Amino acid sequence: MKAADFTLVRPTTLADALAALRAPEARVIAGGQSLAPMLNLRLARPETLVAVGTLPELAGASETVETITLGAGTTHAAIADGRTPDLPGGILARVAEGIAYRAIRNRGTIGGSLCHADPAADWPTVLSALGASVVVAGPAGTRTAALPGFIAGAFRVALDKGELVQAVRIPKPSAGSRWGYYKACRKPGEFAHAMAAVLIDGAVRRGVIGAVGGAPILLPDLSEATARTALEASGLDPMGRQMQVVAFRRALAMAGTGTGAGAGAGAEAGR
Repeated sequence: MKAADFTLVRPTTLADALAALRAPEARVIAGGQSLAPMLNLRLARPETLVAVGTLPELAGASETVETITLGAGTTHAAIADGRTPDLPGGILARVAEGIAYRAIRNRGTIGGSLCHADPAADWPTVLSALGASVVVAGPAGTRTAALPGFIAGAFRVALDKGELVQAVRIPKPSAGSRWGYYKACRKPGEFAHAMAAVLIDGAVRRGVIGAVGGAPILLPDLSEATARTALEASGLDPMGRQMQVVAFRRALAMAGTGTGAGAGAGAEAGR
């Protein structure tokens, strides 16, 4: 099956892209690794596609003492290959290296992953645990939206008509922080059946459970009892909830061991 007819717009500036997004039923496409199959299956039928993968305003990366900012068009491969700034312990590269397969990493983008908001994708859970935010460009200018609130549910994000994500801003954990990330897949490269990320950084003790069929679950504390209670409202069956508890337990163990920030980042179990 092939996609239904649509109009493809290739803007050369961010302003042109925002203008094109005012068209009825317009959608952004960057790497297209998630949207293209949906188009072919006719699960998505936009009238207009706005291709933003080559926009200079969505490219590049910068670093300050406190944060790393990645353009929304940054590919998973660029992060995995170390062509962008990274957090202590190489957290971002280790996560990116476990995303799908090389061909997909070459074209898939960090901004596209967040905006697609697949519950089983890596970046929504990882970046929520890291306290990241997105820079959103729109007709009224730019604004900042924190994760996980930006992700409203499965395949739903808090973008208004005519807006797109321009960049992702990630605060740097301290040198003494602890990090754990664990996901369970049938084989490397597949979407996860269970995943959890934990950041322990001074007073910050943040845990996030993903792959729950909706927005990532931000835990108010790092106790297993809290995780079980939160999962009871997720709609997962008992086996699914138990898999998530195991993922959280292992992420927490990774965050509590090791000799530096990023210990255990990107760990994956094949099933």
